[in-house]
Amino acid sequence: MANLYKKDSPFQVYISFKKYLDVLEHIRYNDRLEYRVNYAESLIESTRNFKELKEGFQDISLLEKHEDLIKLLLADLFPTGLTHNEIKAASIPLSNITFNYTERFKAILKDAGKDFEIELRNITDNEFYVFCCCLILQSYFKKDIKSTIPLYYDIPNQQGIMKHYKITVNSDFTEIYPTEQAKIPSDEIMDMLLENLDDFKLWKKYFPSQSWVLKGFTIISLVDCTSEVALSDLKSSMIEIDPEHFNPNENLTEIFKSYFDVPELSFGLMTFNKKEQKLDKLPIYESLLTNHILDFWINTFDDETRKNTFSNLSHNSKSIVVSDVNNLDENIRQLPSFSILKDNNVNSFMVIPIMKDNELLAIMEFTSPIAASFNGLKLRKMEFFTDMILFSLSRFYFEKNYQIEAIIQREYTTIHDSVVWKFRNEAEKYFTASLGKKIYTLKEISFKNLTPLFGVSDIRSSSEKRFRLMLEDLNQQIEWLNQILILTNSDSEKFMLALDVFENELNNEIKADTEQRFQRLLREEIHPFLQGKLEMRAPREVKSKIKDYFLQVRAQTDLFYNHRKNLDDSITLVNRKLADILDESQVKAQQIFPHYFERFKSDGIEHNLYIGTTIAPDLHYTTKVVHKLRYWQLKTICKIEQEFQSFKKDLPIPLDIASLIFVYNEKIDIRFRMDEKRFDVDGAYNSYYEIIKKRLDKAHVKDSSERITAPGKITIVYFGMENQKEYLDYVTKLQKKEILQHDIEFLKVEDLQGITGLLALRVSLVSSLH
Repeated sequence: MANLYKKDSPFQVYISFKKYLDVLEHIRYNDRLEYRVNYAESLIESTRNFKELKEGFQDISLLEKHEDLIKLLLADLFPTGLTHNEIKAASIPLSNITFNYTERFKAILKDAGKDFEIELRNITDNEFYVFCCCLILQSYFKKDIKSTIPLYYDIPNQQGIMKHYKITVNSDFTEIYPTEQAKIPSDEIMDMLLENLDDFKLWKKYFPSQSWVLKGFTIISLVDCTSEVALSDLKSSMIEIDPEHFNPNENLTEIFKSYFDVPELSFGLMTFNKKEQKLDKLPIYESLLTNHILDFWINTFDDETRKNTFSNLSHNSKSIVVSDVNNLDENIRQLPSFSILKDNNVNSFMVIPIMKDNELLAIMEFTSPIAASFNGLKLRKMEFFTDMILFSLSRFYFEKNYQIEAIIQREYTTIHDSVVWKFRNEAEKYFTASLGKKIYTLKEISFKNLTPLFGVSDIRSSSEKRFRLMLEDLNQQIEWLNQILILTNSDSEKFMLALDVFENELNNEIKADTEQRFQRLLREEIHPFLQGKLEMRAPREVKSKIKDYFLQVRAQTDLFYNHRKNLDDSITLVNRKLADILDESQVKAQQIFPHYFERFKSDGIEHNLYIGTTIAPDLHYTTKVVHKLRYWQLKTICKIEQEFQSFKKDLPIPLDIASLIFVYNEKIDIRFRMDEKRFDVDGAYNSYYEIIKKRLDKAHVKDSSERITAPGKITIVYFGMENQKEYLDYVTKLQKKEILQHDIEFLKVEDLQGITGLLALRVSLVSSLH
């Protein structure tokens, strides 16, 4: 037999008792006690005819042949008085071959069954090889290193519970030495190897296979550390959460069996949904968990009873332990709920609330058909990993919320806080289905029977200003080009003629495509011509003028942009300021009643509010809510107008805004459009509201060319006298606060396409700020 190891190693291994026989020789010639001398001499004499015991052998059948002699030889190392207490055996070094067992070790192996093969736990072939090399460094080269690999045996007991034993090894009776094929590494190489413990090939280069001899035997002692190992495995299982793939440890129930020393055990867990005050199953554990008691509880009692129970848990979160259900009080055993225990063969159980900061996170249950499986001591063992359960659940909730937010962002984009709960419900169903590897189609999100509020603060005449400034930019650009082309002499004549045509067109009969055709002339002809002049030997004055020209050209359009930039900067500043005012005021509006809010920036700011009980179903909703929010909206529009007056003088281009509120009494529905990732008014009937909003923008006073909106004034558009009376009350309040003037105008709005009967009131703002 060339090698006693199943794994590759740097050793040739020989079983030998030489070093122990040397100890006996020392006793024989040096001990002063005659009985010890005689005892040592008789043992030595008994092995004299079996030279292989001293010289070493590789044929493991000799262990069985010399079993009685080896037992006699090692009697001092295996005291008879401890044989039923110690878990101990002799072993071929670093192998799974053991012999000369204590009686307790024999009983453990017998319970494991005839087919069980003992072997080291969780050591890869490469780790084993490097570990053997480290033993050479430690034993032969006297390197002061410590082995970092803990050695364990996993052995099932008679009930099938996996028991874990830590191995301590006594190597006093082994020796290590090199063969002729061995390489003797220098100190520098040994230090380099110790810095690269994971580099198996590097170690094998300096310690080739079977290039060293390991001779002797070891004594292994086992310590039952099942609880410690199971606790460590539980902690590892609970720490390992992959945010992309929530895969449970399928051995979790087996680990609990080992930890509690219960051969038949079922484990259940449900998380607590605080918002809905109910327990939720974990789909990832659906195939592993058995929620006998919790299933019965949530399916039997009504919502009110369950909510009261959850509320009480914050004051009294004591766990329930029943060692033997048959010992329960007779009155309890007569209850219908007791049948769930008998029907599911539950004879012992624990129910444990998992709390954090007096808030319920989850409830665990452990059940067993074996009476007396659980008791107060088993419950005490829970304390050792309660913190880890809390950590695991907290992390699970964090990852769950992260994933739900990701689903909302991916499927719905950014959602307003007031309605995010409904999206979270859908996203949570999608998430839960994905944990269970199921397909879930996201349902349509809609809110019905809402009261809309619409307001806009529009920048007045921005289109006309933009057109006028565009003309100024292009005329200035043509002027610059003419000055440059005159300096370049006769070769630029055709360009000057083209520019004259465009200048005339711009200032007299501009067409829809004039700007685009001018861009094409610049991009394809004039600008390449000027770039060529920069690369040629042109006069310095020409080059300088061309460079100054290109500094004013906007790269994206090839056009001058200075005047229009001032307008765009002014509009951007106005929009930002107005949006900030609106957003800040919105915080107070949401406190009145949660509602869906959206705003849009264009040439000014417009906003929509949608209010109704379907958005906040848990709150009491009345028409007073609408009145309060309408008053809030009017005050906010006044504030926007006042703030605008305070900063308008600082704008690069003078601007004015005109504000409007549209009052609509009919209820409407809104639906989230997945294609556009936004809410929209739902249905043909409700779209009438949207049509009115769009046509009010340019509406005039009836039988007049005057716009219904005007700078420095607020226009409120409505249908009936009831709304007029309501808003007159609001206006009166603001007049008393000296925010609005006493110059109310009552107007009729011109008939719009398909829309008649609109009324309006218009009132000026007090010019000074209060």
